[in-house]
Amino acid sequence: MKLNNIRDNDGARVGRIRVGRGIGSGKGKTGGRGQKGQKSRSGVAIKGFEGGQMPLHMRLPKRGFNNPFGKDFAEVNVGMVQKFIDAKKLNPKNQITEKELREVGLVRGGKDGVRLLGKGEIKSAVKFVVAGVTKGALQAIEKAGGIVTLIPVKSKKSPENVA
Repeated sequence: MKLNNIRDNDGARVGRIRVGRGIGSGKGKTGGRGQKGQKSRSGVAIKGFEGGQMPLHMRLPKRGFNNPFGKDFAEVNVGMVQKFIDAKKLNPKNQITEKELREVGLVRGGKDGVRLLGKGEIKSAVKFVVAGVTKGALQAIEKAGGIVTLIPVKSKKSPENVA
C-alpha cells in the first residue's frame, strides 16, 4: 500500500444534487418540489401547522405563570461556604461578596445576586455582603459571630418594561 493509492471508501463523500438544471437532469423544472402550493415556493415556514386543525400546542392545557417581578438569586448554603473555608479556598478574615463566591466556583447564574440558605452549619465568624439571606442562615451566621450585610437587588425589571 502506498500513500498515493489511499482513497475514501465508496459513498463516503456524496456530492450535492444540482437542482433546477434542465428536465434531462431528473431534478429540473420544479426542482423536486412537486407542483404549486405553499411548499413549492421559497421561504416556507409552516412548523407546527396542522392543515387548519387546532395545533397540538394550542390543544393542551396551560399551567402556571411567569412572575415578572420574581427575583432570580444564585443560592448557596452556609455549610458549603464553611467547606470552602476549611479547604482554604475562602478567607474568613475578609468579607465574602458575590464576586468571591463566583471566583471560587460556589455560585453560578442568578441575575439578581446571591442568597444565603441555612443548610449545614458554619463555625467561622464571617462577614457576608449578599443580596438575600434566609432566617435560618442569618441565625446560623450570627450564632457563629458573623455579620450579614444586605445590598440592593441588582434586577432591572420594572412594571413598564415587562411584557
